[in-house]
Order: sequence, then structure tokens, then C-alpha cells
Amino acid sequence: MKKYRPVTKSRRTMTTLPYRELLSGDKPRKQLLASKKRQAGRNDFGRITTRHQGGGHKRRFRDVDFNFDKKDIPAKLSTIEYDPYRSAFVGVALYADGERRYVTVPKEASVGDEFIVSENAKVVRGNRLPLGKMPVGTFVYNIEIRPQAGARIARSAGNYAEIIAHDGGYAQLKLPSTEVRRISDLAWASVGSVGNEEHNLVVLGKAGRSRWKGIRPTVRGSVMNPVDHPYGGGEGKQGRGLRRAKTLWGKPVGKGQKTRTPKKYSNVFIVSRRKVGKRKKG
Repeated sequence: MKKYRPVTKSRRTMTTLPYRELLSGDKPRKQLLASKKRQAGRNDFGRITTRHQGGGHKRRFRDVDFNFDKKDIPAKLSTIEYDPYRSAFVGVALYADGERRYVTVPKEASVGDEFIVSENAKVVRGNRLPLGKMPVGTFVYNIEIRPQAGARIARSAGNYAEIIAHDGGYAQLKLPSTEVRRISDLAWASVGSVGNEEHNLVVLGKAGRSRWKGIRPTVRGSVMNPVDHPYGGGEGKQGRGLRRAKTLWGKPVGKGQKTRTPKKYSNVFIVSRRKVGKRKKG
């Protein structure tokens, strides 16, 4: 991590990643960029559905390939670049037929590394193959939930899942959330873990860096009036006053409370529910 001289109070705790050491220094390829309208947490009706979003620096969207439909064609990682839309680093994969695509960069990868998407690929970092072809104990990322549906699980910085068993045509994966889930052996995944594993150690240091990222301020419920939040009201500093934590709309949240839909379609695939709070730390 890169630290700074404490010339101001915010500088004292601020940290950043040493991008000069981690990235290749290449500029983004215009052919793989797109403009994306900023939603600012609003839906198609213009109503806020996700609070505390808006503003921020202008970004260009990198069209990252999560389908990996170019199979049995070797590729070489030609760049490692920053992506403002995700925590993981991305890189340009140059395929043997001349096509270029953005892909998420695995841990400890460097420019010039080769990989291939194939059913007969070796189980080495960066290669992509069906879960059923991987041995127990393999770390994987960019995991499909259903075959040929594209990567959905373990795509952010430092994340990975571990294959802990094969049974009845399914692979049992321990996910980053500690949940153990069954996924078809026919679903594909990449070997290794996502790079930029120190992303969670970054300390923003000041409110301005949050605004650059498009994150707006959050007001605590306990300082609101009773009409505005379940925690509101009282003279001076008050506790929550409620046994269970809840949102502004009265829905349960955090601290180990079950918020999952009881009859969700994917319940049958969950072997072990995720551990939360103190149980997860233990």
C-alpha cells in the first residue's frame, strides 16, 4: 500500500494502491470502450431505488468479457489496466486469431501470461474449463451459476471460491460469503483467484474521495426524527431502542438476521448457509 506524509489530517490515514507497480501503463483501447449513462441510483421511472449514489468522476465503460465463448483458442494477456467500474483489474486478452477482449486479471498475473478456454485445458492459473474437470481443493473465480450463462460468482477483487466436493453431477463450492453451494459440473469457471487482493485495505481518508467515486453522504437513522426513521427521536445520543436492526422501511437488516426469501428457487442448491457476524469471525 502507498502511504503519504501527514501534511493534513485526511492525508495521515489515506492510502492508495501503487498503480505504477501493478499496472502496465497502457491506455484503454477505444474499440473496447463505451459511454454509459450514469443512473445515480434511479430506475427507468426516475425514482431513487438505491440511495447515496450520484455525481462522481466521468467514466468510460470497459466491455469486459464474462461469457468466454471463444473456446480452444489460446490467448495472451497484453495489458493490465484499471477499471473505474469494478474493484478488479482488467487486461486486454489478445487471442491467436487476432481478436482482443477485456478480461478480469487473476492474482499474480503479468503481461505476457497465456491462458485458454477449453474443456481439455490444464488446471493452471487463468485457464477456464468445466467445474467437473477440476480436482477438489481448486480455487476458482468467474464462476457460472448455470452452464453457458456467463460468469456470475467471484468476480470482484481478491475473491475466489473453493471446490470442496463432487457429488451427483454437481460441484460443491465454498463461496466468498462462506456459503456452500451446489453448482452443475457442466458450468465453467476460471482457475485461480481475482487479482488486486489488497483493494479492501485502501483507506479513502477524506469525504472528497467518496464523492469522486459517486458515493453521496449517509445520514444515520439515530439522528433523524421519529417520523423519518425507526431509530429517530430522543434527547441527546440515544441507542437503537429496538431488539432487531431494521431499515428506514422497517425491513430487517444486518447482524445475522435472515433476509433471504424463504421460498427462493435456489434454496435446493444450498448445502450450508453463510455464516454471519461473530460466527463468521470464529
